[in-house]
Amino acid sequence: MRKQYDTMLKTLGDNLVRMADGAEDAIKKALKALVGKDRALAESVIKSDEKINDYEKQIERQALKLIYREQPVAEDLRHVSTALKMITDIERIGDQAADICTVALKIMHEPYCKDLVHIPAMAEKAIEMVSGSVRAYANGDLALANEIIKKDDGVDDLFEVIKNEMIMIIKASPEYAEQVIYLMMIAKYIERIGDHAVNIAEWVIFNLTGTHRNLQVL
Repeated sequence: MRKQYDTMLKTLGDNLVRMADGAEDAIKKALKALVGKDRALAESVIKSDEKINDYEKQIERQALKLIYREQPVAEDLRHVSTALKMITDIERIGDQAADICTVALKIMHEPYCKDLVHIPAMAEKAIEMVSGSVRAYANGDLALANEIIKKDDGVDDLFEVIKNEMIMIIKASPEYAEQVIYLMMIAKYIERIGDHAVNIAEWVIFNLTGTHRNLQVL
């Protein structure tokens, strides 16, 4: 019975990693579509969100099956509940990659108000956080999970840089007002992706230690 349970748990974890890989790939493509003004790529990212959502449903079913059939306790239950929490953040990362593309499609037909430098830099940091949080889960790496949480400051700092930059542009060139708003929306989506990566890292810590800074756990 234990061997069967371990096999089911491993399958659950493998699917979670695949889901996260899909979300990470979506962010990378969304950034590429924005910078390269690639309409076809942006549309493909929006469509690919369905696959990430399908993974979420599949993992939910697997997790609930483990809970109801195997009735796990203590550490085993923690593994399953961690997966259920993590997929919520991963699904939202996929949503935000699609949202970036939806906004990008509105502005890629016109010249950008400036060369995109800080938005790609911010996205790279967020991508690194997502990748690291998933590696921390897959490898049971507590140190890496803690490191990811600290990296969120870098994403937030770049968001402030972009915000100030956009304010200066809109003051100097009011004709770019609408585009500035859309670029700020994209920056906000990237900031949220960083926040979701932090959430994932916090659930990795919970999975490994049984403690979570926002929960009272017995």
